[in-house]
Amino acid sequence: MVIVRRFFIAVLVVVCSTSCGAPGVGPASPTPSSDSTTAATYPVRAAATTTSSSAGVPPVSAEARSAGFLDVRTVVPSATIDLRYATPNNFTGMPLYPAGARCLVHESMAPGLAAAAEALRPQGEVLVFWDCYRPHDVQVRMFEAVPNPNWVARPGPFARSHETGRSVDVTIASKQDQCPPEQQVGGLCLIDMGTDFDDFSPRALAFATEGVSANAQANRARLRAAMSVGGLTVYSGEWWHFDGPGAAVERPILDVPVD
Repeated sequence: MVIVRRFFIAVLVVVCSTSCGAPGVGPASPTPSSDSTTAATYPVRAAATTTSSSAGVPPVSAEARSAGFLDVRTVVPSATIDLRYATPNNFTGMPLYPAGARCLVHESMAPGLAAAAEALRPQGEVLVFWDCYRPHDVQVRMFEAVPNPNWVARPGPFARSHETGRSVDVTIASKQDQCPPEQQVGGLCLIDMGTDFDDFSPRALAFATEGVSANAQANRARLRAAMSVGGLTVYSGEWWHFDGPGAAVERPILDVPVD
């Protein structure tokens, strides 16, 4: 997800001229980030996560169909859904999506996400989705919560990235013998990536090395490699944000319910 970025990052890093989504959250200059040099600290989930088989996924709304959206579980049955913005466990401290929010993506992302998930499957790993399609009104609320364009991208007259369902925020989880409760998600264990989601320190940069353990760097590289199999590209300012085809194209603002 294109998300907030600390002001000092703009001085430290000049890597990207635009943020990784579109009116998503994020400043003109990205950063790296991590709270620990050895293991990431993942806040306790504020709501239950879900895994699903495509056979049990209900149809999307008429509005979603009209926009070309589908529930990601129909193309990635192994997906674990942990939409942080449907819980208070996000940078605003309050739920921004309804409790029954779904991970909606534009149909153009379907082949790439399916290929990425298949690339991880032999290692017993699955994709965890933190954010998918993001309604414009949510972007507005994010900016209202942090009204600083150096931290949160100001909502614009067009939609890009998350606001068009063409970007996702993801990580990897797998079965492990021992897993701290705060790292558990959908019965699996989150892989150490060096930071949690929406970490606003320089260590959140996709290719950050300082303050990020060699193991976390390798895990980030494995996530990038899997996503690249599907033609999805990482945003340099956030290791978790990946763009699909046409993510940067400005499009009319949508008003699609996420539940």
